[in-house]
Amino acid sequence: MSVPAPGLPTRVRIHEVGARDGLQNEKTAVPTAVKAEFIHRLAAAGLTTIEATSFVHPKWVPQLADAEQLFPELAGLAGVHLPVLVPNERGLDRALALGATRIAVFGSATETFAARNLNRTVDESLAMFEPVVARAKEGGAHVRGYLSMCFGDPWEGAVPVAQVVRVAKALLDLGCDELSLGDTIGVATPGHVRALLAALNAEGVATGRIGVHFHDTYGQALSNTLAALQHGVSTVDASAGGLGGCPYAKSATGNLATEDLVWMLDGLGIETGVDLAALTATSVWMAEQLGRPSPSRTVRALSHKE
Repeated sequence: MSVPAPGLPTRVRIHEVGARDGLQNEKTAVPTAVKAEFIHRLAAAGLTTIEATSFVHPKWVPQLADAEQLFPELAGLAGVHLPVLVPNERGLDRALALGATRIAVFGSATETFAARNLNRTVDESLAMFEPVVARAKEGGAHVRGYLSMCFGDPWEGAVPVAQVVRVAKALLDLGCDELSLGDTIGVATPGHVRALLAALNAEGVATGRIGVHFHDTYGQALSNTLAALQHGVSTVDASAGGLGGCPYAKSATGNLATEDLVWMLDGLGIETGVDLAALTATSVWMAEQLGRPSPSRTVRALSHKE
């Protein structure tokens, strides 16, 4: 039953990350053809923003070493945005050479994660992103800035809101069109989410430029998403079937499952354009490819109905 609640967006754009963030931590190589089929199925289910891959050096994320082979397989997906992650100018060159028009850079709100993930300080990583963002924008690309460890860090503990706001503003000042706030290890709670969003607004960051990216380590991803929606956020990252983790933060478990998100949004009368049955079937199929069941509660519930 759809029962709308007051004060929520009428439509939410789901930024699907299953094919990139969802698969990057898989130990066994997923064939390129399976990845391409996965993305095509996600598009057929109604998702219009599907993060395709990352142009990072294969040494760091072996699972995504086939970016040059995968991206051309997606050329026929009309009306679907296919963002790709780029770590530096070399990655940008590779992405632009294949016609990518949506680029994402991946920063950190904490020094320890910046050192482990990018081998740089926070400010050094921002300096590295500056020419990447500038060149992408000059070429007419849309640029997303990911900011990880916005709520907690496994090495540094709780992350001060002011510290997150500083780096977030710096990413936007570089020219990023939108910002994705990442709860990389899943420790956020709704009050913390509201406090960060309010602090960003107070510093001039418009809610319309913000997306949220929650992991479900402590079962808080949906409640945190609802808190963000109540604040006016209308872009939510999610991963089909709840796939994902982070190779540099071992305590990071799966992303918010897209099916769980769509179930909640459908119940609130919020439009997504996503066919939940088709999406669930896609995640069941992908789980079969990976040889294990989906962790998504909605996938399990719907796929076991008589």
